[in-house]
Amino acid sequence: MRIRPLASKDRTKLHAMLIVSGAFIPAEIDVAMELIDVVLRDETQRDYEIHCMVDDQDEPVGYVCYGPTPMSQGTFDLYWIVVDRNFEGKGIASKLLDFLEKILKGKGGRMILADTSSIPQYERTRKFYLQKGFKKVARVRDYYSPGNDRITYCKRLKVRGQRLRPKDPTPEP
Repeated sequence: MRIRPLASKDRTKLHAMLIVSGAFIPAEIDVAMELIDVVLRDETQRDYEIHCMVDDQDEPVGYVCYGPTPMSQGTFDLYWIVVDRNFEGKGIASKLLDFLEKILKGKGGRMILADTSSIPQYERTRKFYLQKGFKKVARVRDYYSPGNDRITYCKRLKVRGQRLRPKDPTPEP
């Protein structure tokens, strides 16, 4: 398997992947497809990038969508990591995240932010971020809907030759 940029031929497979996962409500699938379409329609845009992990037949088995955080320096948002249900548990998400970190370090990336939901169906996602070195840095109660909080995770990237500021004595939430 290898990782390559999104191609037009991937759209249908990624759409099916989002639906079959059972993890996303229709509105979330619509947003994911909107980002896919932005990337496919406009090669000059720089807000979103999508890379797919593909099998030996060049069929996507997972993808990652990310982009630079507006008005920041070296901060990137991780919008989606989605893995084909038939390939779950095979390290695809970890490989996509490792790939992302390598790409972002090459772009001078300092940190990755990822938002997710507090509802039970996102428990695996929250555990994944923590296992991959992200720290929970914020929680906005009732953000998505009553009882459905937005949780933000952050992973700081170590870039060679980059000096980080001293640690803030204020504990992160």
